[in-house]
Amino acid sequence: MREFMTLLREFVATHHPEMRRFAKTACIIVLCAVVLEAFVFNFNHWRSLTWETVTLDSQIDLPETPDGRYRISTVDNDIEFEHLGVKVHNVRIDFSWNQGAQNVPVKIWFTDDAHSTYFDDTEYTSGVPVTDVATNCDESEYLKLNSSGEMGKLRIQFGGDKTVYPLYLDGVSINTPEPFSFSTLRCLLAIAVMTFAYAFRPRSGLYRIYIKEHPHRSKIAAIGIAVVEIWLCSSFLFMGSNLVGVATSSYNSGSWDGVSLVNTFEAGGDNAQQYAELAKSMANGKLYLEEEPPNWLQNMEDPYDRGARDQLVKETGENYLWDVAYYDGHYYVYFGVVPVVLFYLPFYLATGANFPTAIGVLIGMIAFIAGVSALLDRFARYHFKRVSVGLYLLLQMAVVGCSGALYLLKFPTFYSLPIMLALAFSVWGLYFWMLGRAHRRPELLYLAGSLCMALVVGCRPQFVMLSFLAFPLFWRPFITEGHIKTAAGMRQFICLIAPYAVVLAGVMWYNYARFGSLFDFGANYNLTVNDMTKRGMAVGRIAPALFAYFFQPPSATGVFPYLQATPFDTTYLGQTVKEATFGGIFACLPVLWVLPFAVTALRMRVSQRKTRTIAGVVGVLLASGVIIGIADAEVAGILQRYFADFSIMFLMAAVLVIFILNENMAPGSSLHALMLRVLPVAVFVGLAYMLLLCLTAESGWWSQAYPWAYQALMETFRFWT
Repeated sequence: MREFMTLLREFVATHHPEMRRFAKTACIIVLCAVVLEAFVFNFNHWRSLTWETVTLDSQIDLPETPDGRYRISTVDNDIEFEHLGVKVHNVRIDFSWNQGAQNVPVKIWFTDDAHSTYFDDTEYTSGVPVTDVATNCDESEYLKLNSSGEMGKLRIQFGGDKTVYPLYLDGVSINTPEPFSFSTLRCLLAIAVMTFAYAFRPRSGLYRIYIKEHPHRSKIAAIGIAVVEIWLCSSFLFMGSNLVGVATSSYNSGSWDGVSLVNTFEAGGDNAQQYAELAKSMANGKLYLEEEPPNWLQNMEDPYDRGARDQLVKETGENYLWDVAYYDGHYYVYFGVVPVVLFYLPFYLATGANFPTAIGVLIGMIAFIAGVSALLDRFARYHFKRVSVGLYLLLQMAVVGCSGALYLLKFPTFYSLPIMLALAFSVWGLYFWMLGRAHRRPELLYLAGSLCMALVVGCRPQFVMLSFLAFPLFWRPFITEGHIKTAAGMRQFICLIAPYAVVLAGVMWYNYARFGSLFDFGANYNLTVNDMTKRGMAVGRIAPALFAYFFQPPSATGVFPYLQATPFDTTYLGQTVKEATFGGIFACLPVLWVLPFAVTALRMRVSQRKTRTIAGVVGVLLASGVIIGIADAEVAGILQRYFADFSIMFLMAAVLVIFILNENMAPGSSLHALMLRVLPVAVFVGLAYMLLLCLTAESGWWSQAYPWAYQALMETFRFWT
């Protein structure tokens, strides 16, 4: 203990100026965030302090309950107030708290000095838009009105097609001062933005700490950013509680068993239990799902024709499992089997319960973050001389945040799990390979790396393209230098290929046992929106897909969170499978704009080194990204989650190009200074885009399951309304 205290005192004495400067900066940032929260984000409170409230309850013509509340029904859902004769700044719709939580669409009309009658949408103008008011969110009850002069009449209509009646209202008032509301989330976000701006400013000390020269500081920074990212990702995943599948007395309490500390439950509907059902079948020695397909499906001439299936569902009243493979009278899961073997089967054998898919996605995300951190650190520390901690942190955040993995956390379903695990296995496989290349006895590292890369085949086969990185990584030592001809070289080569042989043998046996073919994963037998057995390959689908995946500009509105699904048009006169997407990666992720300079950067690298390893790696990454994007579109379609299949390839290529350019810029030069100004902005824009994408309302997400909670979150960010 004494030695520890002595070391601590020595550390404090040595780094006292730095610690004092850090504490001072932290205090200033926190103080600025608090001031912003108190005075800027709450400016509606301050501007409304002098308003005089006018209660309009006497003009409410609605049935009253014995406790003095007003009852709104499908018949009585309209209130009109006349002869106001005052300037109206806002209207407060005070819903009773003791009723079911829901979002209530509210439509407002009014007359003022510019309108003697109610006005609404016309060919050239827009009236007062419908707005949602959450019955359990105070902030949403204050609606800012913008009238011209004094208001004459005011009409309010409550409810829409999805409104659950009756509604209960405590009263309506105008010009009501808005209460002060301190949002911890908003304050923390302000702190995060200011910290980012300060930490990555051009003169930041982070750019003077080089990873190669300061190993301890750089490792602390790498671990620190990974821990923060894991905490943020975990918080985001658990926010979408309707998809998590775990319950305690205080979390998802409606699904808590009342006994266990934590219990699992089925989340996401019947279609989301495929992996869990496959685990049960495997426990009973079967490779197909135990549920029997309806007789009409077994008797169909073409069971993959959706229109024909839907017609028979109407005629027979018997439904079928959606998005599973149907073959020879049985249902199969065509998604990769590795998640079942890794999570679901052991969990079922141990507990008899279904493994919560969202937890598997989170585990994959944690492994991915750790793997990216380790892989980038390996490249920066051993293959470049002048990568600073600041540059490393920027690019690590770009890869983690812009890879599409965050969107997989938004929908942590069995669709996302194999992609997330493939991402995690890929980065760790590359890390072990890189580690082995510099190790004196690399056999175990090669085994671990190849095992990770091979397991990708049983998760998301598209990621097997990354295995082709073995050629630029190992060609020179094994082939050019002839290392494979030695006993040690042959032993190491066997360690590289043996895991592939074992895993591929297992996967091929699994395919053959189900479908009678070594290479048939079953995707063609999918009961989905189109007949996959006849989908084929069509050149006409490539151009629209490349545009949607890579170049489509994002579509935005003026209302937070701004993003909306992009429009889609095509001249391909056939069926296109397309879900909502939100812009191509090259249009939305400015950090990728460095890739046009890849050829110049790689020429610099080749001229300085005897080997062309980095050039080969970048080439394979770029080619793989394009090929996977085209393959996804041809085989399956254009879907937002598929962006995670190829974004990582382009991001890693961009990282290597930036490392090379940074290596060839003299510190303090005009080009280096320009890069330190542009790169943080590019990374910030990409991260902001991904954050907004994750907050955009979508079908099946938290915004649909708990719209009143989502409305409260939106009110936090729409502080100016």
